[in-house]
Amino acid sequence: MKKNKIITLATLLTSFLFFFNGCLIFHKINYEVHLNTPEKGYVIITAYDLRSDAENDAEFEKDKSNLFNFMLNSKEFVDQQKAQGKEIYSRKLFVKDNILIGQAEYRFDSTKAVENIKYEDGFHYLNLALDDSVISTNGVIVKSKDFKRILWGKDVKTLKFEMFSQSFNGNPYRPLAPFYKK
Repeated sequence: MKKNKIITLATLLTSFLFFFNGCLIFHKINYEVHLNTPEKGYVIITAYDLRSDAENDAEFEKDKSNLFNFMLNSKEFVDQQKAQGKEIYSRKLFVKDNILIGQAEYRFDSTKAVENIKYEDGFHYLNLALDDSVISTNGVIVKSKDFKRILWGKDVKTLKFEMFSQSFNGNPYRPLAPFYKK
C-alpha cells in the first residue's frame, strides 16, 4: 500500500466516513454544512469516484472490506465518528456513470467537528493549505502567504465547498464501482 496519503484538508482522511489508512482515494469531495444555530447543524458530504491505491490483491481486498463492511455497515465506525463529534444518521454508496460515490450525513454540536470550521465574531471560516484546490464555494476565498481561508458571512445558513483531491488520468488506481453490491 502506498504510504503517501491523498488529502485535501488536514483532518479529512483521518475522520471522514469513506476513507481509511490512506488506501481509499477519491476524485473530489463536496460539503454542504446546514446550520441550525451558529455552532450546530448537519452535514451532507459526498465523495466522487472512490478508488483504491492498493499495490496488490491482498491490499485491494482489505480496502474493499474497509469500505463495504466497516465504513458502510458497522456500528463500530459510527461509534468512532461519534467520539469525534459526528453523529452519523445516513451513509450510502451508489454508482453513477460507472463511478462509485459515497455520501454521508451527520449532525454536529460544534462546527469544529466539520473539518475544523471555526466560528468567530459572527463569521465561519475554514483554513486550508495553499495547495488545496477549491473547486467551488459559496464563501469568499482569502489567501495569505501561509494559508488560504474560506470565509462565510453572518447571514449564510448553508456553508458549501467542493475540493479537488486526485486526478485519475493515466493512474493505475483501481475503481471500486464494479465491486459494489447493493
